[in-house]
Amino acid sequence: PGSGRRPDTLGDSVRARKPLVLPVKGFQNMHSYIEPETENKLRTIMKRSGILCIDGKEYQTDIKDLEDMGELGNGTSGQVVKMRHVESDTVIAVKQMRRTGNEEENKRIIMDLDVVLKSHDCPYIVRCLGCFITQTDVWICMELMATCFDKLQKKSNLPVPEEILGKVTVATVKALAYLKDKHGVIHRDVKPSNILIDEKGVIKLCDFGISGRLVDSKAKTRSAGCAAYMAPERIDPKKPEYDIRADVWSLGITLVELATGSFPYKGCKTDFEVLTKVLESDPPSLPTDQGFSVQFQDFVNKCLTKNSHRRPKYPELLRQPFLKYYEDHYVDVPSWFSSVMEKAGLKSHRR
Repeated sequence: PGSGRRPDTLGDSVRARKPLVLPVKGFQNMHSYIEPETENKLRTIMKRSGILCIDGKEYQTDIKDLEDMGELGNGTSGQVVKMRHVESDTVIAVKQMRRTGNEEENKRIIMDLDVVLKSHDCPYIVRCLGCFITQTDVWICMELMATCFDKLQKKSNLPVPEEILGKVTVATVKALAYLKDKHGVIHRDVKPSNILIDEKGVIKLCDFGISGRLVDSKAKTRSAGCAAYMAPERIDPKKPEYDIRADVWSLGITLVELATGSFPYKGCKTDFEVLTKVLESDPPSLPTDQGFSVQFQDFVNKCLTKNSHRRPKYPELLRQPFLKYYEDHYVDVPSWFSSVMEKAGLKSHRR
């Protein structure tokens, strides 16, 4: 797409869809296209295949125990389907991905699973309830959130208020800091469609398919992300390494887009134009005439510092006045969410 953005992947309508039937046996072919590190992760994960943990209780589950309630969305790696776990009467989101002969795609699937399964103790990361792995498919079962910020803004056509973005910032920075400190992982795909919200106002980060392992705090690989949110150092071929500050840049772009209701590089017609502008132009910033606090403007400017060595890492971000304030300050996120959904005529995925 001309703007460098991915398509809106979460549709409103639930359309009839032929259910995907998984073979229940046979894992041999899964290993054909996987490098050793990924294979080790897969072996560990496969021991948990078919076990769902819902409200603290474990269920030995067959795919026949899940009732299809319609598609929530689809993307390049698969589709997300709303399903009901019959025994517990719990509605969940199931990410369904087809295994292929593409090694990069297989790594994405296993990385996504590995990160969400290990992150069960972080309240700012979408909770994984379990998975099903077969010879041909991977299903990741997750808690069902109401929607993502990308869809919320597109459908409502309204900017997100600063106080709501304060809570978005707290949740996202804490999720990213947790990934780095606890698991040595960089997300690499921070953007509005990967930040979820529910009716209670809980905000969580999701989608870890292109997350990367950090070696000596550096990312060594150039796995793709969405060009529109990519930091300059990830684009510049003269800079072979980057660190978690690339995600800090992506957060800055996300905050500008949500706060203004307008994508900073929307005038660009191709991904190449976006990447050129990121490298050659001054970084975006919040308008000074739209009532944003000095603290918010300062926070965004720090995130969008073009020189990555001067851009703050998570400990410094967590000390910023903007983030500190919203860490402790009560914001009625549920009421805001409810009013926006109503104005936009949207239905929560949970209903």
